[in-house]
Amino acid sequence: MSGTSAALQPPADAVKPVRHPDAPAPGELLGSHYEQCFGCGEGQPHGLHLAARAGEGVTITAEFTVQAAHQGAPGLAHGGVLATALDETLGSLNWLLRTIAVTGRLETDFVRPVPVGTVLYLEAEVTAVARRKIYSTATGRIGGPDGPVAVRADALFVEVRVDHFIDNGRPEEIRAAMNDPDQARRARAFEVNP
Repeated sequence: MSGTSAALQPPADAVKPVRHPDAPAPGELLGSHYEQCFGCGEGQPHGLHLAARAGEGVTITAEFTVQAAHQGAPGLAHGGVLATALDETLGSLNWLLRTIAVTGRLETDFVRPVPVGTVLYLEAEVTAVARRKIYSTATGRIGGPDGPVAVRADALFVEVRVDHFIDNGRPEEIRAAMNDPDQARRARAFEVNP
């Protein structure tokens, strides 16, 4: 990525990421972490409905189709929507570490326009971990998983406790998530960057 800031460079004592033994198996569809998430939730009619799959090691693949509701300039995806797709994909990497983390910094390069109706194919990987900091990178391609690069990003995620969401989220949504009788859905609501 061009011009990545010093804040996104792992420190000398950073370590190679290690996939958690309970992480989803390679190829497994991760599904939505929260129904109302704009990035992956099915409860958002104009959301991205991004579908992410666990890859090998600490990698994720994902895709979403740019809809008319996602455009900025006529017929083209809004840059903020593309940045959201990258952020959602990068955040999904935390499933593989079994870590609750939020985006601390996201730097995005927009390489080429992405037309409405296009499927954006995303790949992301964790590159390093330093204490609570998780460094990662992602690329979005058009025309197929090996197509030309349209967007790319480098990110820094920061591990947090579930209290971060409880203390800062809207009480009614937090209560709804915490009171969900489905234990897996309840835990997943707080497992990736919302």
